[in-house]
Amino acid sequence: MTHAMLKGSNVPLDATAVRAVLRWTPGAGVPDVDASALLVGPGGRVRSDEDFVFYNQPRHPSGLVRHLPKTQVDEALTDTLEADLAALDPSVDRVVLAASSDGGPFAGVTDLRVLLYDAAAADGEPIAVFDVVPETGDETALICGELYRRGEAWKFRALGQGYASGLVGLATEFGISVEDGEPDGMDSGAPEASQPPGAKPAAEDPAPADGPAASPVTPPPSTWPEQSSGGPSAADPQGGAAADPDAVTQHVPDGMPEPFSSAPLPPAGAPAAAAAPTGGGHGYPQNVPPPPAQPPAQPAYGYPGPPPQYQPQAPTGYGFPPAPPAGTYGYPVPPQQQPFVPDPSFVLPPQGPQFQRR
Repeated sequence: MTHAMLKGSNVPLDATAVRAVLRWTPGAGVPDVDASALLVGPGGRVRSDEDFVFYNQPRHPSGLVRHLPKTQVDEALTDTLEADLAALDPSVDRVVLAASSDGGPFAGVTDLRVLLYDAAAADGEPIAVFDVVPETGDETALICGELYRRGEAWKFRALGQGYASGLVGLATEFGISVEDGEPDGMDSGAPEASQPPGAKPAAEDPAPADGPAASPVTPPPSTWPEQSSGGPSAADPQGGAAADPDAVTQHVPDGMPEPFSSAPLPPAGAPAAAAAPTGGGHGYPQNVPPPPAQPPAQPAYGYPGPPPQYQPQAPTGYGFPPAPPAGTYGYPVPPQQQPFVPDPSFVLPPQGPQFQRR
């Protein structure tokens, strides 16, 4: 009984040795198809490059997996693989049945199918038939199916998984070492490979090999605090005094104009105000004029004017200064006191009712 397989379906195998036949219809412009097999371990990768059986390495070292020459059957062309499943080493978990196209993608291959036979039977119906249909048509390599262990038995699963990287990309996916773009033993006539799906591109050198080496940028030296000596001059109005070595000067980038003041000038003959410091030290701006003298405050609203200034005198006995004169510090002069004269008409008020006679 032949099982018509769908993608993803599986069927148990009673045969201990099988023959997988890859068949398609050739023609003008139709790419050529090559069958291959990979002996894969439980980790999903081959044990060595010898586990890859294809047209340039047609026989596994154990002799249990073989690639047979292509044959013409009526109007179809076939490429065949044989595997002795019962005698395979236990480290082989599955045998992947693959196909690669030469001369174009699988979109140009017609009537592609896999037929699985019992290798012990010379003639007979196939165990399973699977029509391989590429998903996008751009694939140049396909996993048609796989023979895998289930306990002591074997099964066949139909897959149809495609690769756009050709036979080299498919082999690299399963751990085959590739040198100069080809697996060991693959000649230059094999399908040209591109990078396999999911592989990361090689890291690019961020700088050209023959370019100048980058040098670190050296920042200019700091100029703070300013090193100056002497007071400001006309040539250098920003120079600060350095008489005090512990003083810190502040650098002023631009010349500061003198502030404008609308206060009236002091009257002629007024005492000169104390000169303001002009050094500009301790963070103060330079060349600031002294504040203008203010006129004395005038009394207003009936208040007395300012008291006369107290002039100290020479100390008297025991070091005590004499008492200030009357009226100093704003106190008024006390009035002249007159001698007390009793009033002859003054009488005491009447006493309370408890003391009045009845």
